[in-house]
Amino acid sequence: MMNHFPFLTIIVVLPIFAGSFIFFLPHRGNRVIRWYTICICVLELLLTTYAFCYHFQSDDPLIQLVEDYKWIDFFEFHWRLGIDGLSIGPILLTGFITTLATLAAWPVTRDSRLFNFLMLAMYSGQIGLFSSRDLLLFFLMWELELIPVYLLVSMWGGKKRLYSATKFILYTAGGSVFLLMGVLGIGLYGSTEPTLNLEILANQSYPVALEIILYIGFFIAFAVKLPIIPLHTWLPDTHGEAHYSTCMLLAGILLKMGAYGLVRINMELFPHAHSIFSPWLMIVGAMQIIYAASTSLGQRNLKKRIAYSSVSHMGFIIIGIGSITDMGLNGALLQIISHGFIGAALFFLAGTTYDRIRLLYLDEMGGIAIPMPKIFTMFSSFSMASLALPGMSGFVAELIVFFGLITSPKYLLMTKLLITFVMAIGMILTPIYLLSMLRQMFYGYKIFNVPNSYFFDSGPRELFLSISIFLPVLGIGMYPDFVLSLSVEKIEVILSNFFYR
Repeated sequence: MMNHFPFLTIIVVLPIFAGSFIFFLPHRGNRVIRWYTICICVLELLLTTYAFCYHFQSDDPLIQLVEDYKWIDFFEFHWRLGIDGLSIGPILLTGFITTLATLAAWPVTRDSRLFNFLMLAMYSGQIGLFSSRDLLLFFLMWELELIPVYLLVSMWGGKKRLYSATKFILYTAGGSVFLLMGVLGIGLYGSTEPTLNLEILANQSYPVALEIILYIGFFIAFAVKLPIIPLHTWLPDTHGEAHYSTCMLLAGILLKMGAYGLVRINMELFPHAHSIFSPWLMIVGAMQIIYAASTSLGQRNLKKRIAYSSVSHMGFIIIGIGSITDMGLNGALLQIISHGFIGAALFFLAGTTYDRIRLLYLDEMGGIAIPMPKIFTMFSSFSMASLALPGMSGFVAELIVFFGLITSPKYLLMTKLLITFVMAIGMILTPIYLLSMLRQMFYGYKIFNVPNSYFFDSGPRELFLSISIFLPVLGIGMYPDFVLSLSVEKIEVILSNFFYR
């Protein structure tokens, strides 16, 4: 079946396989466990980059590095992996963020073997989801992601951790029921024999009513993951309670799984239904940008405020997917990558600040900038990146989404003006809540009323982590073509479905 080295299978299986050896390491002392996990993550990242540098042609829109092994012969279930321009960005992002998140998890001392194993299991699930070419395998990886997150939140979270972990698992498992029904509906509809192969399904046409029903099922599942209002309420709770390295994975990658699924399944497999639903997508996206930004302004909890800002940024992705244009989709993918970096960095900085001062609410903080200048600098620069300062990746992504919306031939001028106006209001609200967060945390003198108030500034580990996230943000902002060139060909192929079918 294959004529090359099985890169993808190794990349998907390695973390969880090597992670299961953590339990054989000595129980005493975290140092061995930490270094072992870090080495696995770095090895995985190097393997991924090697496979993509030398075995991936970015100008080829077809699936590459395909692997196809029969798994369960009874109902034609294959272990089928493959990569194209759409999934290469999220996979590299996953490798990068997970490596940094395991580095961020060094302060975790309680049950650190289990913690690191769960991080590696999430790693496998995420990469498997982004590279799976079989719908049932997609669903399996989607579920594999759920259990580690639940355990990570419910064992290492804050005070209300059990509540938020249960809420998370109820929301996402409820969404996955719809995903499973959609997968079965697609698989059983086939004309000759049922198939779950995405290549075959992408060229299959359905009656419009069935297509709409399937679309709605998949859409609910993805709307829970990429939180689309009104299914977003698990996100602030989970992010407010989880340990910050878990938050980095949640904000950086878990949210992007929903967006990836929307493009990969809803757009590729059901173009008719997508062109029916896309105006509603635009309306919901515009509402979400404003709603989440104004809700974020009312949050007292620092992590919840960042979580709502992350919901607000997802609105741009929804709008980019809803404007069925080349530019809008490219902008949505760029926003996926860019928010993966920025959101993870903001959560990491919030968590590391919490470790220093042990205060959770913004109105208790104040004046942190004087004892901790480095953290202040990094927090300010990432806030600027998040509010789309030109020169950073957020600006490029949102600008391209704007262009895609305005050049879209599908909508009337009035609609486009209205949605653009609403998006512009959202772009004004974003600096308001981010800058007020900075003002409440870092300026003023409040914290010096506390006796013995001497806090350590960020150490070399935190500095290294923040800088290594800041460099890609700056690099994408300066030269966005670096990311865009990966996906351009594939997106043209997806969009040709909408016009020639």
